[in-house]
Amino acid sequence: MSLPNLITLARILSVPVVIWAIASHEMLIAFALFLLAGVSDAVDGFLAKRFNMKTELGAYLDPLADKVLIVSIYVALGITEAVPRWIVILVVSRDLMIVGAVILSWVMNKPVPVRPLMVSKMNTVAQILFAGLVLGSLGLKLNAGWLMPAMMAAVTVLTLLSIAAYVREWVHHMSNGVAHH
Repeated sequence: MSLPNLITLARILSVPVVIWAIASHEMLIAFALFLLAGVSDAVDGFLAKRFNMKTELGAYLDPLADKVLIVSIYVALGITEAVPRWIVILVVSRDLMIVGAVILSWVMNKPVPVRPLMVSKMNTVAQILFAGLVLGSLGLKLNAGWLMPAMMAAVTVLTLLSIAAYVREWVHHMSNGVAHH
């Protein structure tokens, strides 16, 4: 267990605390933990790259930690009605579709390479910014004004584009055995 992996593991273990904070309407705590998770993600990535501490475990653990945190936050924000449920369903369904497609490709003995597409990276950034905006505006009691619907629209559009891109890649891979990137 390298230091970056321990930091990533701590991020995963913080998820229940973040969810508790949101469920308890302790949005300032949730926002602070969200920011801390973001800093820890940057720190573990920096340490892994700068000091050659990259591991195979870390390559799987880091994106897993990010997804667990984001999906959990969206679900909690949806349950507490801080964000519309339809956006929660969209965000979570996209991730479930991707995981399901990867598993199905393994089961069919045609494993698809797991590499994020550019639209997926943009989608992740938008999801993180939107979650941070919601938590920050609730925790700091600020009115985000036009930024809230603009970020929600960005998450919606990028999530739908990401779904379309991954479906296209997956169908092509399963038909021909090769994905285009």
